[in-house]
Amino acid sequence: MIVPGAGLPPLTGARLLTSWTLAPGALGGVALLGGGYGLGLRRLASPWPVRRTVAFASALVLLVLVSASAIAVYDDTLFWARAVQGVVLLVVAPMLLAAAAPLTLARATLPAPAVATLGRLRRSGPARAACAPGIATLALVGPPFLLYLTGLYPLELRSATVSGLVSLGLLAAGLLYAVSRLQIDPVPRTTHHGLTLGIAIAEVVTDGVLGLVLWLGPLLAVAHYTAVDRAWGPSLRDDQAIGAGVWWIGGDLAGLPFLGAIAARFAAADAREARRVDAELDEQEAAGERGSGLWWEQPGR
Repeated sequence: MIVPGAGLPPLTGARLLTSWTLAPGALGGVALLGGGYGLGLRRLASPWPVRRTVAFASALVLLVLVSASAIAVYDDTLFWARAVQGVVLLVVAPMLLAAAAPLTLARATLPAPAVATLGRLRRSGPARAACAPGIATLALVGPPFLLYLTGLYPLELRSATVSGLVSLGLLAAGLLYAVSRLQIDPVPRTTHHGLTLGIAIAEVVTDGVLGLVLWLGPLLAVAHYTAVDRAWGPSLRDDQAIGAGVWWIGGDLAGLPFLGAIAARFAAADAREARRVDAELDEQEAAGERGSGLWWEQPGR
């Protein structure tokens, strides 16, 4: 029986840079995403922020790296390699894709019938329910616990099909959270940025809980990693501890730009509201002055 990940040479710095594998499904998906976004940019009549294009391109590069680089080559051999994939798919890539505002680009460039269909989907009951703060938050914090605490992880290591489905699920869950929380694209329901900021901060604590569970809890997929029979690198316990650190520290570090973006949008929304209130007060004050002029300034006096 061939054990996935068995027989690989030690992962050195050179192999980290030069080891690659062919992943047709993942690379095809990246090409499809890139082609669609590029076509939208070509059709766009108005200027498009460069930062959005850079965010989208960065997301595609990261997806290629976790799907075809040494991280993917050794993902059945080292626990921490799978952890890196998980953080990128669930947190980093979705954040960058959401910052690229793909739905806004689609709405500006697709034919009117397609835009109308997207609008109906956005306003539908299931879409509104999925973007509720509680559901979107569960979409981010739930998948890692589901993966590691239900027996799904060993199955993912044994089956390429299950592994692909898990990767798609992580990316989809992360996108649901990032799009609904950043609210750069039109969303089914809006949430006050203060609430979103509070939820994001609370999720940092959840990352710590996951890290502690992986660090101090029992070893996962022991049968698989024992069959791999790796005679180099960290021990099984140290390997899982490194993976715990990737989820805990890496997830929090990756989320810092997300927190910054939410805080910036929160501050901008408050500034706009303050300007609106000031303008209303100025109009009311001016109207009051016009309506209650002094008696010696009134006609006929």
